[in-house]
Amino acid sequence: MKKLLAGAAIALTAMTGSSFADGHANYPERPIMMMVSYGAGGATDFQARIVTMTAGNEDALGMPIAILNKPGAGGRVGWNWLAGQAEADGYTLGAYNIPHFIAQSIKGGVDYSRDSFEPIANWGADPAVLVVGADSEFNSMEDVVAFAKENPGKLTTSGAGLFVGHHIAALQMEKACECKMAYIPTKGGGAAAMKAVIAGDVMAGINNLSDAFRAREAGNVKILGVADLERNDFLPDVPTMMEAGLDVDNSSVNFRGVMVPKGTPKGIIDKLAATVPTMFENSRVTGKMKAGGSPMHIMTRDEVLAMWEQREQTLKELLAGL
Repeated sequence: MKKLLAGAAIALTAMTGSSFADGHANYPERPIMMMVSYGAGGATDFQARIVTMTAGNEDALGMPIAILNKPGAGGRVGWNWLAGQAEADGYTLGAYNIPHFIAQSIKGGVDYSRDSFEPIANWGADPAVLVVGADSEFNSMEDVVAFAKENPGKLTTSGAGLFVGHHIAALQMEKACECKMAYIPTKGGGAAAMKAVIAGDVMAGINNLSDAFRAREAGNVKILGVADLERNDFLPDVPTMMEAGLDVDNSSVNFRGVMVPKGTPKGIIDKLAATVPTMFENSRVTGKMKAGGSPMHIMTRDEVLAMWEQREQTLKELLAGL
């Protein structure tokens, strides 16, 4: 019996050693806040509230996670704040969007880079789609491309900001069709960009599949193309842009997940990395995400680290070519 108890103690120490060593065995001891760099109602905000809804459960973190919206400049306002002003104490998390913050750091003019943050886990992968109003004269990607070629710079297209996934998809489209669009970044993220399409303020929009899915379900838009390598299960009737003859790959697919500022104690990172993916797998979470047309793609911390590195290399090459 003594040997069994000793073995159990050694195993427990091995599993939680970093937490005890860093003095964070009881983390979290109070509610946690997660910053979202986009406005309320957009896809990132909508999904962040769903994937954190079970955080207070005893089999999760045991403390709730509240969402703090800090929108502006395509996410730059929030991520600048998270990198430079937020406490690295484990009680301030951030939602990340890839390729957004990596592409922005490559282009410059921000106070963050990939090395400013530590990933925890990824919850989703949301492709960019091209949408038009329900009463638009455009009924296919071919219609949109034909207009753009015949009317250079006159196809007004909304998106959530500069060098976010929407903008990257727009740049790829322009290069692929050898045409010029008028890309208009909107304040307020994807929700505002979608409202611009529905209101007729723009002729088209490039948005997240999840935002577009809900808008189509409401009868407000038509979805004409998906910027991904294959059709999406949520939109089996919508062709990829490649199927429509445009060389647009999956570089603009929006990966979403949880990160913390650099300098957050290792014990806390380890606790979050072990617990957060199981929150994403909760059946209540997956059910609500599916109902909302939000594709899930769960990745662990190690998988996200590899994805971030790979995406940075891809984006450096892509943005240099665009």
